[in-house]
Parts: sequence; structure tokens; C-alpha cells
Amino acid sequence: MRFLSFGRVNNPELAKTDQGAGSLDDYLYDLIPRNQKVRIQLADSDPCQDALRAVLDQGVTETEAFISRRSVDDERTDAPTPVRLFVNQRPSPVVGFIPRGLEAPVEAALGRLVDSGKSTRMKATIRQTKNGLRVDLAIGLTR
Repeated sequence: MRFLSFGRVNNPELAKTDQGAGSLDDYLYDLIPRNQKVRIQLADSDPCQDALRAVLDQGVTETEAFISRRSVDDERTDAPTPVRLFVNQRPSPVVGFIPRGLEAPVEAALGRLVDSGKSTRMKATIRQTKNGLRVDLAIGLTR
């Protein structure tokens, strides 16, 4: 996984370690992940550490992420895309946001899931890093 080179430019208020990670190079022309190993690390997770710890305290590290489709107003204002986790059949508070520049591949993945009749929840993993807890979306599994 590579860090987005333009993440700090679009989100100067976020710490360098909380910009999220991913690369458009991991996607084919039609925004399909190149392989099943493609992951996106969520951005802006520092303020969500308590929510992430609460999930881990329940013994959960592998879960599903719920991401709402972007509305026309969200697109127009370039609003961030929040991500919640489903734990024990309940949604968590927001645990991070899709990194800037990767909204289109995520929207395409959600569209593929809807078109195939599958659940729009994506596999997600919570992992400890030296900078805190981070969430990785397994977007490659939406191929």
C-alpha cells in the first residue's frame, strides 16, 4: 500500500500519519482493483481511537465496514466519506474517512456490490500501528 502523494495537500489539518493510504495505481481503468490484496487505510482515525478501542475490547479485529453512497450534494461540496463498522449487528460511530482522491474507486466498488446483489458492507481489519489504531478496507475483495 502506498500513501497518496496528494493527501497532505487536500487535508492540511490532518497529521501526516493520519492521511490514510492507498493509490490509484492499484486500480484498472474502470476502477476495479488490480487484485484481491488491494487495501485502503482510512484517514482521520486519530479522533476515533476510543470507538476503535471499544470494538477491539469486544474481541473483534475483523469486521465489516459500512460506507454510505455519496449523494449529489456530497459530490458537489466534496464532502468526506465517513466509514462505520458493524459489530455485533450494530453500527459503530464513525471510525475514519475514505482518503481524498479514493472516493471514486470506493463508489465504484459499492456500485459493483449493489449490481451483483451482494451486501454493500466491505471487509475491514483494525490494526495497531505505532501511530494508533487504523482501519484497512479490503476493497480488493469487491472485484
